Amino acid sequence: MTSAAVEILGLGLGILGWVGVILACGLPMWQVSAFIDANIVVAQTIWEGLWMNCVVQSTGQMQCKVYDSILALPPEVQAGRALTVIVALLGLVALMVTVVGAQCTNCIRPGKMKSRIVIAGGAIYILCGVLVLIPLCWFANIVISDFYDPTVPSSKKREMGAALYIGWAATALLLFGGCLICCCSCSQRDESSFPVKYSAPRRPTSNGEYDKKNYV
Repeated sequence: MTSAAVEILGLGLGILGWVGVILACGLPMWQVSAFIDANIVVAQTIWEGLWMNCVVQSTGQMQCKVYDSILALPPEVQAGRALTVIVALLGLVALMVTVVGAQCTNCIRPGKMKSRIVIAGGAIYILCGVLVLIPLCWFANIVISDFYDPTVPSSKKREMGAALYIGWAATALLLFGGCLICCCSCSQRDESSFPVKYSAPRRPTSNGEYDKKNYV
């Protein structure tokens, strides 16, 4: 019963991480304007994401423009798009695989195959966490490098947006949830393994009959 609860907990964390990745993918706040040095004009804030750029006025009005050309985008944006979409699809696959092999479902009879399926679902969640970590760290590295680069104008410098932090939190949930699912399934398989059975030799007694204790 405890292993089933831990498995459900891992599945819940994986689902939360998957939803967080989808949210981070759609949000335009991967890079935001940095108000430093002479760049003190705070009347508008620029947001840059994977799919669009947005300009937010101090009055609350926001205008967004979707990128016109995919090939003209920087390599980090193209890679971020591809990897986040792949993670979103893999997260759905991991959810289906884990539910099929979960202890609380009867899709497959209990046994080694059921445990292996759950382990596969947890491994896919871990893979999702590793894949989504690539564009997040790539963007963060570019933002930090440009921020401390003296050749980059102050108006062009950016700071890390909320989408990056949401993505990192989603990555932690995916990795932790996948590890819980895998560890729980491995321990369950070890506990459910049958011990080796030994049978006592059937030796006849002095009167030619078999001893009754051999049948106990």
